[in-house]
This record gives sequence, structure tokens and C-alpha cells, in this order.
Amino acid sequence: MSFRFEPIGRVRTAAESVPRHWSLSDVEGDLVIDEAYREGLTDIHPGQKLIVLFVFHRSPEFDRADLRQTPPNRENAMGVFSICSPRRPNPIGLSVLDVLGVRGSLIRVRGLDMLDGTPILDLKPWIEGERECPSRERD
Repeated sequence: MSFRFEPIGRVRTAAESVPRHWSLSDVEGDLVIDEAYREGLTDIHPGQKLIVLFVFHRSPEFDRADLRQTPPNRENAMGVFSICSPRRPNPIGLSVLDVLGVRGSLIRVRGLDMLDGTPILDLKPWIEGERECPSRERD
């Protein structure tokens, strides 16, 4: 089985380097979403958090030797699924960003750990303390 994904937009930032993880980042930038998806941005507002799924598009191709890697903050190798390395079997990243503003199909965010031009696959709401997604009907 295989899957094919098309980006819904790209990251735009002037930052030349970014932290390795969103939880350590104050970097600001924009999520530039394709106009075809603009209507889907309705109800995204400043002050909320947004989950961004993206592609590690500059990461080297994964090799079985990458199943164990030594993160920069560790001395011992760890399994790839227990760390946040961009070298993964499927180079998909996830970040939780603070929404600073929304204008048309552009979302201003803080917390970027993505480089300029990073392809965005999907956006999802950050739901804290709720057991169900807000779009689900409740009994």
C-alpha cells in the first residue's frame, strides 16, 4: 500500500536556523496556505494553538541504519520512534504553534521549528482538556 500527499501550503520565515523542536522555539513566521483551501481556515483565531503536519523536505533519505540514532543532547543511540529526528521512514513532522493572526490564506504563527519553504500537509486544532473533537456531535 502506498499513499500520495500534496502540500496544502508552505512555511515562510526569515529565520536562517530554527530550534530542533517547537517547544523550544520563539521563531515567528507564516503558514501560507493555497487559496484553494482558504475557506477551510475559517474559525482559526489569534490566541489558539494549531497542530501543523509537515514534510522534512531537506532531510536525507531514510536508511535502516537510521533506526537507531544519537540525538545531539544524548550520549547513547535511541530508537527513531522514541526521538524527534527528521530522519524517519516517513519524513513527517508535527509542531504545535501559537496563532498570532490570520489574514486571508496566511496564518501568522510563533514556535516554528520548520525552515522556509517547508511543505505543509495538514492543520488540526490543538484541543486541550477535551475528549472529543469539537466537530463531533454530542449525545
